[in-house]
Amino acid sequence: MDDLGVRLVRDHTILSVVVGSRAYGLAVDGSDVDRRGVFVAPTPLFWRFDKPPTHVDGPEPERFSWEAERFCTLALDANPTVLECLWSPLVERITPAGEELRGLRDAFLSLRAHRTFMRYADSQFRKLEGDLRNRGEPRWKHVMHMLRLMLSGTHLVRYGEPLVDVGEHRDALLAVRRGEMPWDGIDRWRADLTAAMGKALAASPLPPEPDRARVEEWLISVRRRGVEWSFPTA
Repeated sequence: MDDLGVRLVRDHTILSVVVGSRAYGLAVDGSDVDRRGVFVAPTPLFWRFDKPPTHVDGPEPERFSWEAERFCTLALDANPTVLECLWSPLVERITPAGEELRGLRDAFLSLRAHRTFMRYADSQFRKLEGDLRNRGEPRWKHVMHMLRLMLSGTHLVRYGEPLVDVGEHRDALLAVRRGEMPWDGIDRWRADLTAAMGKALAASPLPPEPDRARVEEWLISVRRRGVEWSFPTA
């Protein structure tokens, strides 16, 4: 990671949240603290041939941040990892611009979520089946998170917002993580969630498409404010 990325995260983060097991209500002894954030690069940096980074990994372990435009693009496509940042109950840092971003989080939501969440879950399930064939067992932590993702997606399609804290399912999900649930039981749970998410489509409160214009209006506003910001310094 270059120095510019470090300085952008340090000086221009507008939102930093904890995600992962601690936000999901699934933390156990030794669980990492996974942090995700959004930074806004000063507008003059976009006037150069070399543009600012779209994302930064670090500088601390288990921290990943997106530049605001990239974050918004991913959120408009209903990227599950990005959406959960807007609903995480564990907010560590937020600026007025970050408050604005959280305030328009419903603008990112749409029925696209059904396709996106299912695509992520199906891709993960195929990998887990490959592990089962090749290694004799899947990576149980990954199985747990696949099911958690499906729980979140089903809640989103049914009620209009993602479910981050899945604490009500904690015992069952941690049993999966420990390898205590047989594979056919996991497959049935997955099939039930797939059916439930599909059934929820008919009465979903989600709009067909996200409110791209509203998000773009916010992005333009922070770019205008960013014209006056100095370049990050050492």
